[in-house]
Amino acid sequence: MDGILPLWKPKGLTSHDCVFKIRKLFHTKKVGHTGTLDPDVEGVLPICIGQATKIVPFLTDTKKTYIAKLKLGQATDTEDATGRVIEEKEVVYRPNVQQIEEVLPSFLGKIEQVPPMYSAVKVNGKKLYEYARANETVERPIRHVYIYELMQLSEDEQQQDTISFKVICSKGTYIRTLCVDIGKALGYPAHMAELTREATGAFSKKNTVTFATIEEAVRNKKEADLLQPIEQGLLHLDCLRVDRDTKQKVLHGQKLQYTYKLTTNPFTVMYQDELLAVYQIHPDNPEMMKPIRVFSR
Repeated sequence: MDGILPLWKPKGLTSHDCVFKIRKLFHTKKVGHTGTLDPDVEGVLPICIGQATKIVPFLTDTKKTYIAKLKLGQATDTEDATGRVIEEKEVVYRPNVQQIEEVLPSFLGKIEQVPPMYSAVKVNGKKLYEYARANETVERPIRHVYIYELMQLSEDEQQQDTISFKVICSKGTYIRTLCVDIGKALGYPAHMAELTREATGAFSKKNTVTFATIEEAVRNKKEADLLQPIEQGLLHLDCLRVDRDTKQKVLHGQKLQYTYKLTTNPFTVMYQDELLAVYQIHPDNPEMMKPIRVFSR
């Protein structure tokens, strides 16, 4: 069984918990997730099964869409609602729409982020949250991420001290940190109050399945019907279509002449509607291309 299970991760489970449950339900060890979601976050978490596990790094490296709510007036040590409050400031007058609109554009494009102390980023072989739990301080590396879109959402149901926004961003973006930084720009300590991942690459909320749906499909022995084809996780890569003779060379993992003008590197290689491999331009010879992943038949 090979394919991508577009899971809607519920709150209360880690990404690893979801992988563990799906391994049991699908009776296979070849299961991998495509981007960690914290337990308090729900949303789109594509799960790769069988040969689809070969594309985990490529699917992870896609744009993500989130709906977030930040809370003004309180900063926490974890930068989200689970942490200990470390700074407070009363929100007497909530920033108005225009004030927020003036701040948000400064976070578009390539920005710098300092990852939260309560994160899995490693420094000197040790995860930051391990330092934090031991009450140790360490210099955190600056990371560069990309914000493609950032827009304030309707404030009809918003409270005095919260701001909701939608963000489309690159992998590795900490929305917690974005909330903190937006709050600072507005003159308040802040933290992330809620977060939902609405999309990952080509997978969005509307085509996800819940664990209840999965369990029912397993009972009816129709779990394979829930899987999306592997190529669905590679739609952000350019596609090179080859003839029958070249297909055999690709399936044997051969290096080939590169005489094309593709817009991405790496790229997929297909014969008709059949995904054969993921190739890249040879790093030592730009006139050649080499396989990164080949999908067996």
